[in-house]
Amino acid sequence: MKRRALNSTARLRKVTASALALCAALAVNACNSSDGISDATDKSPTVTRSPSQTANADPKETARKEATAAYSAYWEAMEKLYADPTGKSVKLDQYAASAALKNAQSDAKRAHDSGNVLIGGVTITKSNVTQTEISAKVPHVLLSSCLDISKWKTVDVKTKKPANLPGNRLLKYLIVSAVEKYPQGWRVTRDEPQGKSC
Repeated sequence: MKRRALNSTARLRKVTASALALCAALAVNACNSSDGISDATDKSPTVTRSPSQTANADPKETARKEATAAYSAYWEAMEKLYADPTGKSVKLDQYAASAALKNAQSDAKRAHDSGNVLIGGVTITKSNVTQTEISAKVPHVLLSSCLDISKWKTVDVKTKKPANLPGNRLLKYLIVSAVEKYPQGWRVTRDEPQGKSC
């Protein structure tokens, strides 16, 4: 009888110990999670820029890269603007300002009013920064590029047929552009074809 009681007591202790271990494990998991989601931010390493990387960044080089990227984005927006007969698919003022914005909007409107859209794409090659001024009241970068419009086709909106254009027009030409840094970001403010092939 005593042996049976001892065995029952031993079993009860084992079950109690197992239950306590399980509760402890659940409590630890509860501490490590929030609403059942593991808090990975405490365990993952944080990535910070080292002081040397920030200190070595050349402000002029940064301006050149940002202005060149803004110029590419401007032409992507121009492709969308000219391809949309309503002219409403893109807010060009996010990419251009001043004379470049006015000229692009009026040229696109003229094409659309004539019943034409431009489809395909523009390619920018041989893009060179000719001037970088970051200490001016309005920081700016001047670019000289070769604009290839040979794959940018003017077509009739209704018939989808190519429009009749002069055969002697330049399809690859030099263009000089000014990109200025506004509070909202870089904007193309001047985009002037030079009338020279490239």
